[in-house]
Amino acid sequence: MIYSLLVLALIVGAIYFAAHYNIWRPIRPFNQPRVLMYHSINERVDNLNAELAVDPKNFEKQLKLLKSKEYEFCTISELIDSHKSNTKCVAITFDDGFKDNYEIAFPLLKKYGAKATIYLAPEISEIEKLSPEMIREMATSGLVEFGAHTLNHINLQNCDLETARFEVLTSKSRVEELTGKRCNAFAYPFGRFTDEVVDIVKTSGFNSAVTVKKGISEIVDPFRIMRISVLRSTNLLQFRIALSRGRYKV
Repeated sequence: MIYSLLVLALIVGAIYFAAHYNIWRPIRPFNQPRVLMYHSINERVDNLNAELAVDPKNFEKQLKLLKSKEYEFCTISELIDSHKSNTKCVAITFDDGFKDNYEIAFPLLKKYGAKATIYLAPEISEIEKLSPEMIREMATSGLVEFGAHTLNHINLQNCDLETARFEVLTSKSRVEELTGKRCNAFAYPFGRFTDEVVDIVKTSGFNSAVTVKKGISEIVDPFRIMRISVLRSTNLLQFRIALSRGRYKV
């Protein structure tokens, strides 16, 4: 009886480990860019989905690891414009435009010389967001590129095409007003889009768009770029696994 319970516990433990630490996934070639997806960097959770707020200590550990692995930090547009097949590139991205991207993440980016792309939804109401002054300072730092994330952070898959076109085009112009720079990068809110929405993004003057589909691959279609999701619960071992394999759990 005890032996059977021990065997059962070992089987359950092995299944849990395999599900949460996917070392069985194939390692992706290092010449394929790693695109990391973050939202908030904060000790507090507040009303936000707790998993979206990565602890600053963990974020710094992740930056240290990337630095030690000799990754070249780049923005999404740099990745699209000048990616070389023999370069280890990592593009850090933040969705929505949380205020803590300036207050907490930005000092750490400067500390490690790490570049990032922040996708703004200028009229989003659910979060404490970046001020115009914060955006301008970050945009002129040489470390941060700002992309668009629709005007109101809407699900583009569920709205009519006229609304989708308005949200995409207006978010682009608003980001350009806020930064004084051309806005080339787009992120689909909630990762939701259709082929028609992709066409709208393409014809609106963007040169890339990121999804929430997890993985690492060559950028064959710059309007359907996969990303590596980093959450509050992601520990450093899981981060290492995701960095090499695209995801760390089922």
